[in-house]
Order: sequence, then C-alpha cells, then structure tokens
Amino acid sequence: MNRRELEPLLMTLESTPALMSRAARALSRCEARLRPAAGGFSLVENVWHLADLEREGFGVRIRRILREDAPALLNFDGDRIARERCYQERDLERGLSLFARARMLNLEALRALSPSDWARSGAQEGVGRITLADIPRMMAAHDKSHERDVAGLLREIQGGRPAEASTSAVA
Repeated sequence: MNRRELEPLLMTLESTPALMSRAARALSRCEARLRPAAGGFSLVENVWHLADLEREGFGVRIRRILREDAPALLNFDGDRIARERCYQERDLERGLSLFARARMLNLEALRALSPSDWARSGAQEGVGRITLADIPRMMAAHDKSHERDVAGLLREIQGGRPAEASTSAVA
C-alpha cells in the first residue's frame, strides 16, 4: 500500500470516533441504551464494541503481525463479549474516550509502517491469510457497518421508525 492510497483511508478511519460522539450528543442517557426493535446493539453497546475491538482485535493483530512470523489471529466475537462484559451497563463517555484513544494509536502504528511491512501477514480465524494492508480496509468496512447501524438506531429513536436488523459483531 502506498501513501497516496493509505492516507485517505486513514483519514476516514479517524472520523469514526467523532461520528460516534456526535451520535451520543444526539441522544439522552436513556436513549443511548435503547436497542433497535429488530435487534442489535444500543449506542452504548456499539461504542464499547468498537473500543474493545480496536484494542483487542485490530490493535493486537497489527502488533502481532509486526512482531511475529505468520501469527494465528483469533476472531473477536463481539456479541459474546458484549454479553460477558455487560456493555449495556457501561459508561458511554468512557467508551467513547477509549475508542478514540485506541483508534489514534492504531492509526499512528499504521502510518509508521515501512513499505515492506504492509506485506507482512497472519492467519485470521474464519478469514484466512490477511496482511497489514488488509487491516485498514477491514477496519473501514467494520466502521461502515456500525455507522449504518447507529444511523438507523438514531432514526428509529428520533423518528419512531424501526431500524433494520443489525449485522453480526464478529470481526
């Protein structure tokens, strides 16, 4: 991946924490814990999922691929982790802060990669071989799915229309 391809993608990834903060400002504390009628995460759950995945999924993958030769990388089962960690009971502002910080650290790590680093790879459970060049693309696709989910949730809460069913949070 060259700088010209990378920078617009990383700038897009930088915007997701701000989008989640904007969504949080649009809802009351109670509304931030409402789940879509069709199922899926509340805003609080979305934010904590993003924060934990950023640190324990994407961050770990980046570090391990850089340090190890072809590491075996586990999936991040977001649905299971959300239940086990009781995301719904957690503090929204803390989740937003952790997500923003973890995203910043991952973007700094990606920006520091040498051209040869981008080809380093690992094997992700359920996905197969991935390279460091794949990770920002995976992050962007994952962000887009949560941005759509949160936008639908906001429409449902503010306009009374049910949001579409959410996608799986396995990444």
